[in-house]
This record gives sequence, structure tokens and C-alpha cells, in this order.
Amino acid sequence: MLLAPQAYNGRQVLLRLDLGIGRGHHDKVKTGGTRSKFGIAVSDLPQALAAAKQVGARVIGLHAHLGSGILDLAHFREVYAGLAGLAERIPTVSVLNIGGGIGVPYWPDEQALDLAALGATLAEVKAAYPQYELWMEPGRFLVAESGVLLTRVTQVKHKQGVCFVGVDAGMHVLARPALYEAYHAVHNLSKAGQAEDTLVTVVGQICESGDVLARDRRLAAPEVGDVLLFAHAGAYGAVMASQYNRRQAADEVVL
Repeated sequence: MLLAPQAYNGRQVLLRLDLGIGRGHHDKVKTGGTRSKFGIAVSDLPQALAAAKQVGARVIGLHAHLGSGILDLAHFREVYAGLAGLAERIPTVSVLNIGGGIGVPYWPDEQALDLAALGATLAEVKAAYPQYELWMEPGRFLVAESGVLLTRVTQVKHKQGVCFVGVDAGMHVLARPALYEAYHAVHNLSKAGQAEDTLVTVVGQICESGDVLARDRRLAAPEVGDVLLFAHAGAYGAVMASQYNRRQAADEVVL
């Protein structure tokens, strides 16, 4: 909702800034840089401060969220230091929000972010700028690993050297692979403990060529009726689901 200028009179506000870079696991989740719609360019900060003053708003904080799925400690340090350097010119600022985007290791070769190292990195910047409160948004880090998608194999089709495994889910249930080319580990629960030696591509029931949940993965040989598990579905799983193609969303079960 867009508020009229007078609605900000007497309010405390944070300004979201674009520090000129965007980071993340896919272009569509990079929320900084010239191609991003988010934030105020640093070069426009003086005008933003003037506009806030004109409507009677008090700028108490600066905020930057430049991307999602980030596993690089240096990123958070750079954002923190960048905001702090700008805040020193604004006497009313007392809060720095460095956003979020804390990644989780979706791919097998990715390493989880070391929270102790992250804390130490942020503490170094905090020591240099002790006058500011530090805010952070953990986002998917809190929930990604808490959910999985269970889906049943409905058909196995061999076509020109590719083994397509059809399931009763699809991009309407888990949109991330189609939307972001995201990787979710997949396992055949019905054949747990068996060798994962069959190369397959797992596809959904939607009439879209992009309805691919996992491409070129090795699973224990799937058969109709087997239950497959897709990991890390606790973030941007159910909340992005739809009834596209008149398909029903998956049931949600909380344990």
C-alpha cells in the first residue's frame, strides 16, 4: 500500500539501499545492482533524506538486502561495513539492518555457513561501529531444512536414452526448480539402502516443458508406486504452491 506523504509525519523509518551489487544463487534472487527493482541507489541517498525531512519522517536506520542463498561470509561483512560508512553521515541513524539471504547447502558439494565464523566477522565490524544496533534477517535458514516433499511415482518412461520418472507432484507444488533452476536432493524412500545407480530425470504432471523437478540424478531404480523425497522444501515450498493446470496443492503435515 502506498501511503500519502503526510502519513510519514512523525514516524521513524529505515531506508533500504542498493549498494550497487547483487548476490545469490540465481539472477532472480539477486536484489541489488542496476538490474534490480529494490532499494535506493546510494547516489540518491541525499534526495531520499531530504524527502524524509520534508514529510516529517525521522530516518533511524539503513537497510540493505542484496540477495538470497548466500554462503559467503565476506558478503555480510561488506554489507555491514558499507551501511556503517554511510550511516556515519546521518546523525539520526541508530540501526543497521544487513538483510538476510543466509544460504543453506542445497547442493552436495556446498558447505553450510559457519555461524560462529559469521558471528566473529560481524563482531569485528560491530567493534568498529559500536554505536549502531545490528539487525539481520535469517529467512530460509530457519525453515528450509525443516520440510520435505513426498511424492509418488506414477510412471517410468524411457525415451531416446533418457529415463523420465513421472510423479504426482510438479512445479505447482515445488516451484523452485522451474523458477530458479534450483537443486533439491531427491531420494527413493521405497528403496532406501539400495544403490542409487539409475540415472533419471524426475518430471511433474503439469503441461509445461519446464516442469522438471530433478534432472540427471541417480536414484535407486524407481518403479510405479515408489515414494520419492525432495529435501529442503521447508522454504519457498508450500508458500509458492498454486493450483496451476487445475492441479491440487500438496497436503501439509506437521510432525
